[in-house]
Amino acid sequence: MGVTIYYTTITASTKIDKIQNQIFNLLEGNHIPFKLVDVSTDKAFMENLRQKLGDPNALPPQIFNGDQYCGDFDAFFNAVENGSWRAFFKLDPTQNQK
Repeated sequence: MGVTIYYTTITASTKIDKIQNQIFNLLEGNHIPFKLVDVSTDKAFMENLRQKLGDPNALPPQIFNGDQYCGDFDAFFNAVENGSWRAFFKLDPTQNQK
């Protein structure tokens, strides 16, 4: 089990690019391994994401830990602001503590 981020490398929005980088930076900075799935490289990736969420309009970034949905950027941002980002990612509280 591990963190998976459904993201996109093709976007006209600098906001989405910045949002995605905030997620990557937090995980990298805390030495939390994660997998990236670029939904822009294969239509099936986006379809799979939307099917998992049950939302035909879902957009990246979307975050999972294994099969458990963690949330989107808004939920991530709120968790960081509240100091509960480890719980947001559904991480073991003792894993990779800094």
